[in-house]
Amino acid sequence: MKTYITIIFIGISIFFTSCTDVIDVNVPTADPRLVIEASLDWEKGTSGNEQTITLSTSTKYFEKIESNIVTGASVKVTNDNDDTEFIFIDQNNGKYTTTNFIPVLNQSYTLEIIYNNETYIAKETMTPVVDIAAITQSTEDGDDDEALEVNVIFNDPKNEENFYFIKFREKGGLLPELYNDNDEFTNGNQMTLRYEKEEDDDINQEEFKPNDVVDISFHGVSKGYYDYISIFIDQIDAGGPFGTTPVPLRGNCTNSSNPKNYAFGYFRLTQVIKTSYTFQ
Repeated sequence: MKTYITIIFIGISIFFTSCTDVIDVNVPTADPRLVIEASLDWEKGTSGNEQTITLSTSTKYFEKIESNIVTGASVKVTNDNDDTEFIFIDQNNGKYTTTNFIPVLNQSYTLEIIYNNETYIAKETMTPVVDIAAITQSTEDGDDDEALEVNVIFNDPKNEENFYFIKFREKGGLLPELYNDNDEFTNGNQMTLRYEKEEDDDINQEEFKPNDVVDISFHGVSKGYYDYISIFIDQIDAGGPFGTTPVPLRGNCTNSSNPKNYAFGYFRLTQVIKTSYTFQ
């Protein structure tokens, strides 16, 4: 009997002792970097004069974020053809805005940001987008032949290289679905980008049903941005234990004062069509 009690006592002691062990995990850290969200999107049918650039700093894993917005920076965009400068005014909340931007298709622009006495530079071209020929719904073209999908159909121009980026967001949804495509094998032909939701109990996701609404943003983009967003989308989709190893996502914003202290983010100039579709 004494032996039995002793074994139980020792076992309980080991159990409670093991429960109080602290495991230290070394998480790689890095100094904060400037994060540049400079997507100057010119919606078809508008003047495109109102634009916003958002600046923040990167944060460490598990760090409590009080505020990582960037204020006090100097931000301007210059038309590389006629040197017209568009000054973005600091709104003291991380956003820098202008109301007099003049977008010109196929025109190159330069972004210049001065922050902490360092100068960040990026160049990009305002890329046009083709018109949407039709938006339809179907069930037979997606992965599930019983689930509804929305199809965005457009005609790719002949004899030129084009890159496309599209964002679908279900009305009331938290995050958009991102897709991109190019005309390498479909040059001059009709192309379709589609979005389908499959039922998934693990994430409480249902298929589309009648009266569901999807907001659509369809962009023409440069090859540089296409390559950048391709890596971003691949990393989002590469979940699970056998996903691909993430690679550093470097944009087109360089630091001319201190090249090693590069910024995250991308300076994007695109023409965009914004619309929505309601399932029938």
